[in-house]
Amino acid sequence: MSAPDGLPPLREVVARHGLEPKKALGQNFLYDLNLTGRIARAAGPLAGVTVVEVGPGPGGLTRALLAEGAARVVAIERDPRALPALAEIAAHYPGRLEVVDADALEFDPRPLVGDGPARIVANLPYNVGTPLLTGWLDVEAWPPWWDSLTLMFQREVAERIVADEGARADYGRLGVLCGWRTQADILFDVSPSAFVPPPKVTSSIVRLVPRPDPLPCRVGALEAVTRAAFGQRRKMLRQSLKALTPDPGTILAAAALPETARAEEVPVAGFVALANAWDAGRGR
Repeated sequence: MSAPDGLPPLREVVARHGLEPKKALGQNFLYDLNLTGRIARAAGPLAGVTVVEVGPGPGGLTRALLAEGAARVVAIERDPRALPALAEIAAHYPGRLEVVDADALEFDPRPLVGDGPARIVANLPYNVGTPLLTGWLDVEAWPPWWDSLTLMFQREVAERIVADEGARADYGRLGVLCGWRTQADILFDVSPSAFVPPPKVTSSIVRLVPRPDPLPCRVGALEAVTRAAFGQRRKMLRQSLKALTPDPGTILAAAALPETARAEEVPVAGFVALANAWDAGRGR
């Protein structure tokens, strides 16, 4: 029996193409098209939008994105076993799916996106989710080429993404970067039982929308101060920042931060002020 979009059920596609998930690639497939449809709708109205998807696998989310009206989907897949299954979807939606055989960590999709609105929507492989996210955020030019990210992460990573100084156990460098550049929210959780094979952790869908005017700061400076501060997060900043400068007191004073504060107590705006003070002290 065909699925509502007229294509074969995903389990049949996986069996026919020998697409058993590979642990080495961080693969966990979603067969429930109601769930993949919910994820696609979480990205907002898709009419006229080009969507970049990472790790489509057999194409469950790809199909949902196209069914929900995405003008185009650029699907980046490094597993060659999945390419024939994705080619079947491309044939079903002529001109709307472009499949790229590449590693998303090394591939720049911008030349394929064009000038219209673009979003990134993906059930990210667990083993590359965080580096992909930081790569999309860690750029000097802002606003970025995408207007939102709707991504699946392990729940513990999702909590780090949305954390601020009020959630000290989860707050860290990732929370500072995401909070500085975006408004990030956890939309809903996905049970391990929804996947094949089921992972050992709950997953969460996170949506990140770029802030139009984040506080001015050089990305490299923010990376440097957060690396030093959170690298010894239990120590006061007057100690932890010695990894960055021999005189932490000067930049702490310039940033109006107490020397006795710890990294987990400093809001995003405080880290931006600290990064700018450090840059100023170095003559930048």
